Amino acid sequence: MKAVVQRVIQASVSVNNSLISEIGEGLLVLLGVQEGDGIEDLEWLSQKVCRMRILADEEGKMNRSLIDTGGEMIVVSQFTLQASTKKGNRPSFLRAAVPSLSEPLYEQFCRLAEIELGRPIGRGVFGADMKVSLINDGPVTIVIDSRNRE
Repeated sequence: MKAVVQRVIQASVSVNNSLISEIGEGLLVLLGVQEGDGIEDLEWLSQKVCRMRILADEEGKMNRSLIDTGGEMIVVSQFTLQASTKKGNRPSFLRAAVPSLSEPLYEQFCRLAEIELGRPIGRGVFGADMKVSLINDGPVTIVIDSRNRE
């Protein structure tokens, strides 16, 4: 399971010109589920994202988490994070989990994040053609892979 975590001043998700989710300061998380991912991956990753100290403290240093700040979160499912670009110029998405596996894991990730944060989070619409807007703060963008826990 991969996550691209972006610290934002604001972010939103729209589908068919209709606003689905919108947040102020916090994190926009793009989540890609890989074939073979399971509950251990999503538990580890949801805790890691919620507890990651990449938000500014009083001195402007990255030292606070969403839990500390009360910041907001949007999670958007994005199978293209599992792209392989090894051969040729057209990405292969064979590593991406099929929707029947990835959608329940995406939903469970969101539920665990809500439990960890103690409040609701914003979501995209699984499988939809979404328009994601954001103002990246910093910019701070971090890629996390549950199979490569660095």
